[in-house]
Parts: sequence; structure tokens; C-alpha cells
Amino acid sequence: MRIVHCFRSPVGGIFRHVRDLTDAQVAQGHSVGIVCDSTTGGTFEDRLFDAMLPKLALGIHRTPMQRHIGPGDAASALRTFRIIKELKPDVLHGHGAKGGTYARLFGSLLRVSRFRVARLYSPHGGSLHYDERTVTGKLFFSIELAMARFTDCLLFVSDYERRAYRRKIGEPPIPNTLVYNGLLATEFEPVPAAAGAADLLYIGMMRDLKGPDIFINALVVAESRLGRPLAAVMIGAGDDLPRYRLQVERLGLSGRVRFLPPTPAREAFSLARLVVVPSRAEAMPYIVLEALSAGKPMIATAVGGIPEIFGSGSPALTRPDPDEIGSRIATAMADLDAYARLMPDGASLKARFGADVMAAEIERAYFSALRK
Repeated sequence: MRIVHCFRSPVGGIFRHVRDLTDAQVAQGHSVGIVCDSTTGGTFEDRLFDAMLPKLALGIHRTPMQRHIGPGDAASALRTFRIIKELKPDVLHGHGAKGGTYARLFGSLLRVSRFRVARLYSPHGGSLHYDERTVTGKLFFSIELAMARFTDCLLFVSDYERRAYRRKIGEPPIPNTLVYNGLLATEFEPVPAAAGAADLLYIGMMRDLKGPDIFINALVVAESRLGRPLAAVMIGAGDDLPRYRLQVERLGLSGRVRFLPPTPAREAFSLARLVVVPSRAEAMPYIVLEALSAGKPMIATAVGGIPEIFGSGSPALTRPDPDEIGSRIATAMADLDAYARLMPDGASLKARFGADVMAAEIERAYFSALRK
């Protein structure tokens, strides 16, 4: 098959998901290409693209795509359509709200031109994070409902995401399936903390949705509970990073919180003993899977599909609240070895969240859509 993945931002979990998929699809003999935004990402992402390029028969095509709906969308859409049309895909797989919209609209236009194209959509949270009671939410969900008629299959990365779709948009009128994100076999090797490692690690995009501000405030609470200072590392990039630096300075934490640019997850895990994921909203975050498979004890908010990873009642789960997270950090740090034994075991994680399982199930969805 000729497979094209279309998404906006080449950072975070969506980009990780696409990289794993393309590796598996190339190994199966498919010709794969990528179309994404050219204005996001940095040197870290550029290195990842450079490593991918020799393997992708259909290439990597980057063009400006704005995040929000606006006047520039028309020109962006036209450029993207021309790229996709030139690639002549059998499968057009859209990821996230913008990528999903482009993939389904342009796949439908190609069908009018007598191309045979399967149109698949993975929300990865995206517009499903909006509140259905708001004007913005109602607008996006009405668009999603209309777009269903241009979709051959919906691929959800968590049961939470599928339930959110049903609650906010309605029962999908098209085939849909749940396919968990998956990790490579090599990622199930433990990563011990390096000598002199910090106590806590935050790794992710620097935006409020992911909770860096909650992490910083929780650090203050944890220190108060423990009666001693804690050291933390915060890894990531984003427009809100300067605000978090100011927050650290304002709270007098500058000597104990170190900011680092985006770093491969397994390298980052060696820099601290406890991983904290303070997100306000998620679909199925890779960083939780990566940390657990590396044998890292962690604390995570019970949002999106995260409880599906840990199981209900896990002591690792908490609300996105600084007081609760801070208290949980203090409890964990009081006896970190005992706390680590409460994490899910690697064998059960590997059986449910392997990259080979993910790729095989998505490939079945592609063939089913093409047959239809």
C-alpha cells in the first residue's frame, strides 16, 4: 500500500505514534510518507526526521499549518492538498483535529477524481478535549459529526477517547476500533537513575494542558510535607516555557528546578528517581507507557486513558491538583522502593501495549477500509 500520514504538529505523542507506525509499515513492505506542519518542532524533531527520511519511499513533506481555524487555513489547505494528490495514496491516515480534517476532506476530493483512497482518522484527544457545553465545543463537535460521512474508519487510542466521542458527538455511524499505543520491545528494559539524579522529573510539552504549572506548585507542597527540599528536572519546549521559568523564580525554586530542552525519553528517565505526569487532559499518553516500561515509579493524573494503563484503584493516580499531587509525591518519596513495587509489571504492559500489536491492528483496519 501507499500510506500517507497527515498531522499538524510534529512534537509529542502524535509524532511518536506516527514514527512507530511508519517503522512497522515500512518493515511490512508498504510505501509510506508524511505530511505535517513546518512551523513547529525544533532541532530535536529535525534529527528525528533526518533519521526517518531514508526509510520513507513517499518522503517527508512539511508545509505551514496553523493550529487554530483562521484566514490562513485556505492557503494551507490548498498547499497540503497538492502535496497529497501528488503522492497518490491508497491510505490517507489523519492524526489529530487538523490532520484528521485534511485527510478526510482531501481523501474525498481524490475519490471524486477516481482515486481509490481509504480515509482513516485517529483523534488523539484533539477536539475531544473541548467542553461540549461551550460554544467552541459545540462548534467543533458539529464539525466532527459532519466529517463522519467522509471517514471510513475511526481509530481510538483509548476507551476513554471512544466514550468521549460517544458522549460529545454521538454513536459513530462508521466502523471504529480501539487500538492502544504501543512500545518497541527494547523499551521494556529498565532505566536506573544515574548517580546524582534529581528527585522528580516532568517531561512533556510546556503548555498548561500538560500541567507544568501544577508540577511546580506540587513541588512546593511536597517539600512542605516532607520537611526537606527536593530537586526536579523539567524537560520540554513550548510557548509557555518563559511563564513556568518565572513561576519557579517567584516561588524561590530556581536552585532546585533545572529546565532542559526536549530529550529522548529514556535518556531523561535516568535524570530522576520519580516521574510525575500532571496533565489536565490526555488521550493515551506515551510518556506514561514509556516511564512504566522503563521501570520508573510514577505519579499521574487520572485523566483520559491513563487509568486504563494503571488499572482502577492504583495509588499512582490522582487529580490534577497541586495539593493532591504534592501529598502523593511526599508519600512516594518517603519510601520510594516500596512505592515502586506498586507499579504495573512489565510483562502485562508488554502484552497490552506492544508496538507490534498496535501496527497489526491498524493494518487490519486499513485493509478493511480498502475492501469497503
